[in-house]
Amino acid sequence: MLHFGLRAHDYGRLAPEALAESLAPYKPASIQLALSKALRDSPKDGCISSGYARSVRRIFEKQDIPIAVLGCYINPVHPDADMREKMLRRFEEHLCFAPDFGCSIVGTETGSCNPDCSWHPDTQKRETFDLLCSSIERLLNAAEKRGAIIGVEAVADQHTVSSIALMEQLLVRFPSPCLKVIYDPVNLVPLAGLTEPQEAFFTRAFDAFHGRIAAIHAKDFRMENGEKINGLSAGTGEMDYKTFFRLLEQRTPGIDILLENSVHQTIALMRSMSV
Repeated sequence: MLHFGLRAHDYGRLAPEALAESLAPYKPASIQLALSKALRDSPKDGCISSGYARSVRRIFEKQDIPIAVLGCYINPVHPDADMREKMLRRFEEHLCFAPDFGCSIVGTETGSCNPDCSWHPDTQKRETFDLLCSSIERLLNAAEKRGAIIGVEAVADQHTVSSIALMEQLLVRFPSPCLKVIYDPVNLVPLAGLTEPQEAFFTRAFDAFHGRIAAIHAKDFRMENGEKINGLSAGTGEMDYKTFFRLLEQRTPGIDILLENSVHQTIALMRSMSV
C-alpha cells in the first residue's frame, strides 16, 4: 500500500491548530513540516524547545497526522562562511528536537555557490562537493547523537548534488544510517530532459541509492521546446507515476510519499493512479 502525505506549507502559514484542521479533510498519511514556512509565530533560530515540539506533535496527532519530515532547507555550501555557520546551527537544532516532534528525518537540498541556491558555474567543482561533505560530516555528528536522520535531496543542473551518480558518491562517502535520500524523481530530471526511458531512469536511482531512501517527494513536469517545466502538481504532467509506483512498492514498500505543490484533488488522483 502506498502512503500519500502533504507538504504542510502548501496549505498556508497558520497557527498549528488551524493548519492541522485544514489538512485533516485530506486524510494525509503524513506531512512534511517546515516550521517557519508552515507555522505562524514559529520559534526563531535557537529557540525551539522540547515543550514546543511536543505540543505541535500532539496537535497534529489529534487529527491523526504524523510528521514524517521536518523541512529545514539550508545552503550547506553557502559562500559566506558566517551565514553557512548560522544555517548549520539551525539544522543541528532541528536534528536535536526532531524526536520531540515525533519525527526522525530533517530534510535539506545541497545548495549552490550562490546564496539563493540558484545556478552558479562553480557549484559542480570538486571543491564545492568537498565543502558539502564537510557540512554533512558535521551534521552527522548531531544526527547520530540524537538518532535522527539527515534527508538529502538532489536537484539536477543546479545544486551540488545534481545527479544520481553524485548522490551515490555522497552515500558511499558517508555510510552512516543517519544519512539518507529524499528521492524526488522530478528534481533529478535534467533541464534538457531525459535521454533514457523513465523506467530505466527510476531503476538506476533505486539501484544507486542502495535502500537508503527515507522519503519520496512527488510533483510533476512537462517538456516544452526542449526545456523542463517544473513544479506541477503530481499527476498533471509527463511523470510516469504508474511505473514509478510499481517500482517503489517493490523497492521501498510503505515509504512516505509527500506531495508537493498539491491542490485539493491531488491525493485522490495519486491514490487512483496507484491502484
